[in-house]
Amino acid sequence: MHFIEVENKYYILANSSLADQRTMVLKQGDTFGIFDWLGDIHQVGTGLQGIYHNGTRFMSRIELNINGHRPLLLSSAPREDNQALIVDLTNPELPLEDGDPMKQDTIHIQRLKFLWQSKYHEKVVMKNFGMEPVRFELEIHFQSDYSDIFELRGITRETRGKKFPARMENGCMTFGYLGLDDILRRTIMKFSPHPDSIDGKTVRYDLALAAYEEREIEIEIAFTEDQEKTKSLSFEQARNAMNVYMERMHHTCAGIMTSNEQFNDWINRSKSDLITMTTQTPHGLYPYAGVPWFSTPFGRDGIITAMECLWVEPELAKGVLQFLAHTQAKDFNDFQDAEPGKILHEARGGEMANTSEIPFKMYYGTIDATPLFVSLAGAYLERTNDVSTIQNIWPQIKLALYWIDHYGDLDGDGFVEYKTKSTKGLRNQGWKDSQDSVFYEDGGLAEDPIALCEVQAYVYDAKIRGSEIAGILGEVDYQQELTEQARQLKTKFNEQFWSESKQTYVIALDGQKRPCNVLSSNAGHCLFSGIATRERAKLIAEKLMQDNMFSGWGVRTISSDEPRYNPMSYHNGSIWPHDNAMIAMGFARYGLMTEAVQTMTAIFETSLFMQGKRLPELFCGFQRIKGKSPTLYPVACSPQAWAVGALFMLLQACLGMKIIAADNCIEFCHPSLPSFVNDLTITNLRINNKQIVLQIRRSSDGIDAQVLSPGSGIAIRFQHKTTLEYA
Repeated sequence: MHFIEVENKYYILANSSLADQRTMVLKQGDTFGIFDWLGDIHQVGTGLQGIYHNGTRFMSRIELNINGHRPLLLSSAPREDNQALIVDLTNPELPLEDGDPMKQDTIHIQRLKFLWQSKYHEKVVMKNFGMEPVRFELEIHFQSDYSDIFELRGITRETRGKKFPARMENGCMTFGYLGLDDILRRTIMKFSPHPDSIDGKTVRYDLALAAYEEREIEIEIAFTEDQEKTKSLSFEQARNAMNVYMERMHHTCAGIMTSNEQFNDWINRSKSDLITMTTQTPHGLYPYAGVPWFSTPFGRDGIITAMECLWVEPELAKGVLQFLAHTQAKDFNDFQDAEPGKILHEARGGEMANTSEIPFKMYYGTIDATPLFVSLAGAYLERTNDVSTIQNIWPQIKLALYWIDHYGDLDGDGFVEYKTKSTKGLRNQGWKDSQDSVFYEDGGLAEDPIALCEVQAYVYDAKIRGSEIAGILGEVDYQQELTEQARQLKTKFNEQFWSESKQTYVIALDGQKRPCNVLSSNAGHCLFSGIATRERAKLIAEKLMQDNMFSGWGVRTISSDEPRYNPMSYHNGSIWPHDNAMIAMGFARYGLMTEAVQTMTAIFETSLFMQGKRLPELFCGFQRIKGKSPTLYPVACSPQAWAVGALFMLLQACLGMKIIAADNCIEFCHPSLPSFVNDLTITNLRINNKQIVLQIRRSSDGIDAQVLSPGSGIAIRFQHKTTLEYA
């Protein structure tokens, strides 16, 4: 995997596959690790293994050997809650200096490892299961290369900072690197008990184990920048602190149990991965986008993940809103593609971001995060009735709406377009941001500025949601103004974005207002946001569920009939779980429940083939063949936040469910359940500081729902609208 620069724009290049080597991932806060299945870090294949902190690889090698040989793998798996890795190893047959060789499977070696508060903790437990005493040498090799993550993505740097050799300091082995950003990064390693010898980058233990004797070694590695202080914790102290945190996080999110055990496995994996990807910031919880390339705050990804999970975990949306309000652009900065009121695309740590070798320290090159920010604020208010939080960020919401009208609309035609101003910015700035993702019917790349169809839909929803907030906050004139703007936008959009030849919304209009007449999944987002008319919503649903769009594993990003279709591409024929979830919600919005359930079923069946039931960022869009599993995309992030959250939105879509906190009500519109689920129970569902248990089950009359919490005051309401469109 490499990250390449083409005309000063950055794209992902895959020259080796993640699909051909099994790795395990840990993430906690701003630190993540990629390990092989023996628990080691060594640079083979894609060369991505390592422990990363704030955009820098602090550990590029951790390798455990016994008498100079790699152990044999017995088993390897993450803990059920995803926060620790457990690796079981044994010795190969080993030659000894005197006597017979040590037989294979004599020594059991267990490695337990986790990340906690900018530290790596590992406990190595060794037990002799032989009947005779054994003596052997355990070696652990370490290396810190301090590569910036963008170096590993393929960017060649002319100069780097200064590395310092390993040295002993206060009983610890320390590596150091002074970057070009004048930040001193240090890797501080502590061992208990102290090694018998330390030689540069290798520690050695000379071990003698009697029959059935057990020994333990603890390793603590801290990652610091400049004058950061670090407090040493034992393995047990750190593990106990992590377990307390995990318990608290699990209890803030609703629990879901169904009649289908395989579906439950997917739910449990998704909940654990959601907690893994969520980081505590000074402004609240924020779901980092994905490991390895995007383990940092992304505006669009955070907003959509929060939308997906809003009904089960509204606290996530609160953190996202507060973080993005705080980081909203205040000034013009062409290098960062920043304008007043614009919402962040991504924020990066690391040396290359700090020295402006890349523009992503605070980068605003996204066209859709700003309207989506307003939409999330309105959805959060409906879900929670938390007027206080929305009141606090109301100035930022209004500034985002101001940006839409005054800076987002580049030519004053009423549509929001993008054209990068940054010398190193992204060429395409919608969610499909690869360089070839927006094109004409003949396959030629679209000329900017570009107005994407789904962005206009997001703007429409932002105007509606902004109008609702204004009304609640007593700004009646502004409420009416936004409502009228939404009405006009919907009319104009349906006049100019509709393709009669393809019976769908075109993917975009170019700078000359020429249509990019391409059948794409983007049109499904127009259902999600409600800008489609009822008649056209039905036509689009039919198009999206035909074989050229629906592979059997999900809806493709573009039709297999389009000239740039490639099922192995990033955005031109692949399948994205979050994309399908938003499309399913669009189906549900217009009462198209058969299509919503079909989409949910396809994504669920995909999860059955994925390692650990974990949906990746995307997978290939090949047509489903009986007896063959989905095809992996070689460099997809996994776990990835909005892929994790897709489950919750897909389930919400099938149920046609909405929580209206101001009315103490749960509303269902044309609820349905996929054939593989007969009932489900939702626990710890929080509405207005009440915790309830909600049971939903199939009945002879359709779907029944009831609150199993006496005295909660939460009502169930069934609606039978044909559409949920606003205007």
